[in-house]
Amino acid sequence: MTKILVIEDEEDIASFIRRGLTLKGYEVDVAGTGGAGLDAFREQEPDLVVLDLMLPDIDGIQVCERIRAAADVPVIMLTALDSIGKKVEGLAFDELLARIRAALRRKTPKEEHIKVGDLTISPASREVDRAGRQIELTNREYELLEFLARNAGKVVDKRAIFEKVWGYDFEAESDAIKVYVRYLRRKLNGPGETDLIHAIRSVGYMLKA
Repeated sequence: MTKILVIEDEEDIASFIRRGLTLKGYEVDVAGTGGAGLDAFREQEPDLVVLDLMLPDIDGIQVCERIRAAADVPVIMLTALDSIGKKVEGLAFDELLARIRAALRRKTPKEEHIKVGDLTISPASREVDRAGRQIELTNREYELLEFLARNAGKVVDKRAIFEKVWGYDFEAESDAIKVYVRYLRRKLNGPGETDLIHAIRSVGYMLKA
């Protein structure tokens, strides 16, 4: 669900926006001051910020500059007018909604990276890097590694691995996983590097730095 942070000190306006955006399917959080808004931004990592220019502690322009310095997140500024009536007139909800949708469409999605210690996996390009070293994997090797990485720190049992990576259930005594884990270890572990793949006897495997 798309997360939107509304930084607005007038409760009636903030409630109006929150209610409208929630009904449209967005996850909405509200902060009443610039300082609280910056804290919420750091904690929640929203996809978009709706920001009032006139805030009681930190000027909206400064808040906007700090947000944009920290992340590439769209910021929509609310018209700085005194009364609720004027604000709604200056920026009707339908217009606000249209601007939000347009900003989210323009937003370039960040490429996802999965990190486990010094190992980095880029699912979009299926690239694997360890300590700056590019690692070439076969499709099956990559799928096994990505599945373990998405569950890093957790023990993944053999049946789950077979179902996810091979697409069907193998016999419990099959050596297929063991063989591919051996392939991965040969490619992932350079001289002096620790083994990231841990075998949990009679259960499965865990990827952990």
